[in-house]
Amino acid sequence: MKKIYIYNLIFASMLLAVSSCKKALEINPVDTIEQSKALLTSKDVEVALVGAYSEFGSRNFYGGRPFLMADFLANTNAIEWTGTYEELTQSIKKSLQKTNSYVNNVWAAGYTAINDANNVISAISKVDAAKKNKVEGEAKFIRGASYFELVRLFGKAYNDGSPTTNLGVPIVLTPTTAVTEASYVSRATVAAVYTQAIADLTDAEAKLPATNGFFATKSSAAGMLARLYLQMGNYAAAAAAANRVIASGNYSLTPAFIDAFPAMGSTPGVNSSEDIFATQVTTLTGFNGFNEFYGSSTYGGRGEAIISQDWITNTYATNDDRINAFYEDGDMFTSKYANVYGNVPVMRLSEMYLIRAESNVRLAPAAPVGGVTPLQDLATVRNRAGLTTTTATLTDILNERKLELAFEGFALHDAKRTQTNIGNIPWNSTSLVFPIPQREIDANKNLVQNPGY
Repeated sequence: MKKIYIYNLIFASMLLAVSSCKKALEINPVDTIEQSKALLTSKDVEVALVGAYSEFGSRNFYGGRPFLMADFLANTNAIEWTGTYEELTQSIKKSLQKTNSYVNNVWAAGYTAINDANNVISAISKVDAAKKNKVEGEAKFIRGASYFELVRLFGKAYNDGSPTTNLGVPIVLTPTTAVTEASYVSRATVAAVYTQAIADLTDAEAKLPATNGFFATKSSAAGMLARLYLQMGNYAAAAAAANRVIASGNYSLTPAFIDAFPAMGSTPGVNSSEDIFATQVTTLTGFNGFNEFYGSSTYGGRGEAIISQDWITNTYATNDDRINAFYEDGDMFTSKYANVYGNVPVMRLSEMYLIRAESNVRLAPAAPVGGVTPLQDLATVRNRAGLTTTTATLTDILNERKLELAFEGFALHDAKRTQTNIGNIPWNSTSLVFPIPQREIDANKNLVQNPGY
């Protein structure tokens, strides 16, 4: 299956660099095809959608890298970094540079996924009527989730100053097929990007089926909305979206906590019963971006992100089953990613219980959304870990997120929305926001850099 290559704004610098080679550019390339000639049939569009999933789930995006880097930025004493990659060392030290190639790759992968989704959406009229809603819903899920991820990495937190004036990322809703004046897009505000992501995910939820194999479903869109609304501080909407996922009945917690993740050293397998959405990783599509650094060398990783034994001991109670989700291989590592080709769980059911619990606590004394008390939701998550639950304060629930979702890319974003400093670094420090890649600044005269860079 050949990939359809469509020029994107992120490749502007590459195109400009070779613009003087006029003769070479006049040669019809054999590995590209014009959009008007590529997306002619329903099958063509469906193939393009698979391409969008491929970029969306690459290790540079929802396959792990941005979540890993967010963990590193939020780290104080949990991760002992022994690696030599300067780009990740910058993350650990909270000293990202505007030439950081890992940051560049996150931006590039995100906008390639968006452009691929835009191609699908622009050709939706070619899709068979019976498949049209599903295909459009999947493309809008990819685009909406991509914008949400990009804006919370490359823009200030929603609660940091005014989102209506703070700059987020460019919004591009049509395919970029050539570099023209229209390609020099400006950064939209944080609020505008959130609004676009909400619109895409809301439409996706309306159009997607309840079940869809390992592709995005109605609950995938609702779960992403729950996460987004929580980040915004819109607790009523967050609770309602999380409740829709839970009430669907399509997901259940795995009997043991570690069963929610690919078994150590196993071959690629199916999603777990609590995966609302997971990036599919196989020997043909790449590898697990978390495993690359969180996994020990025995299990396919570089073994450079060691988990502190003191942190484990001081964080988990001895009777908490989640303390067993670490393994020793010379040093301590998280068992969540002990599989180089294991699927990457992006959204799990336990997150939805914790979102609903937190939102309902914040909304009290209003009747709880879903008719389930925060104590009941918290107990559901903790019971699986073998723990009893007697109180469900905001502090209890936020601590439970730390225990349940450790090393899944949540720590940085939770610190920002709860205004919790990271060590001696203020939660709203410019050093905790990704720089706009310098290569994009060089290629696009309308882009401006983030403060601090």
